[in-house]
Amino acid sequence: MPGRTAFLEPPSFGIVFLAVPDQAVAEVAAKLAGLKPSRRLSFVHVSGALGLGALEALRDHPIGSFHPLQSFPAPRDPSAFRDITVAVDASSPALMRRLRSLARAVGAQPRRVMDGDRATYHAAAVFASNYVDVLLAEGIRLLQAAGWSEKEATAGLLALTEGTLASVRRRGVVAGLTGPVRRGDVSTVERHLAALSGPAADLYRMLGVVALEIAIEAGLEPAAAERMQRALTGKTAATRRRRRA
Repeated sequence: MPGRTAFLEPPSFGIVFLAVPDQAVAEVAAKLAGLKPSRRLSFVHVSGALGLGALEALRDHPIGSFHPLQSFPAPRDPSAFRDITVAVDASSPALMRRLRSLARAVGAQPRRVMDGDRATYHAAAVFASNYVDVLLAEGIRLLQAAGWSEKEATAGLLALTEGTLASVRRRGVVAGLTGPVRRGDVSTVERHLAALSGPAADLYRMLGVVALEIAIEAGLEPAAAERMQRALTGKTAATRRRRRA
């Protein structure tokens, strides 16, 4: 095809994984290209956010990506790969087969994620991993402000989070939603907002609006949903104040 490189790959070829920070991938690829590596080598980055274009300097070789959808804040044993998803992509069918096979060999399930979907894919991963950590940190901070020790707050909230994850695993995110927004308990939400201030209150409101969408899908009555929307956004109250003025 015009604009594409055809690869006649030998039955056996080596794979070089670029396990470097995202901002260094292109630079490292350029340095490797300058070494004139063997055509029997393929080059693969392990970034979740970057497309194959990050390896543009190595386009004379098969290039690919192999991103485990898992958290690695520190080295973990091979069991961390068991039953997870690995996002793969490649510039040649042979390399794609090798990457899929490698994912299965470590107990994972491969899923192709192409360049146009990488940012959305990685943002989803951030929501499900990094921001869970952030939300727990905020919950721990609130309990510490109420007199709990960090150890007590962490243990209590981790047990709650683990129970939520177990429920979602069994029932899905819609049926697994609980709490005052799901129940349409406006008075409780208003008490929460009165107790919070600054970024914590803003975060509560933003997440509450998203939770309300899920609650409506789960069956929250329209009238209750409307009242909850007003409590979370304050738009109706603000409009009334402007009219009186």
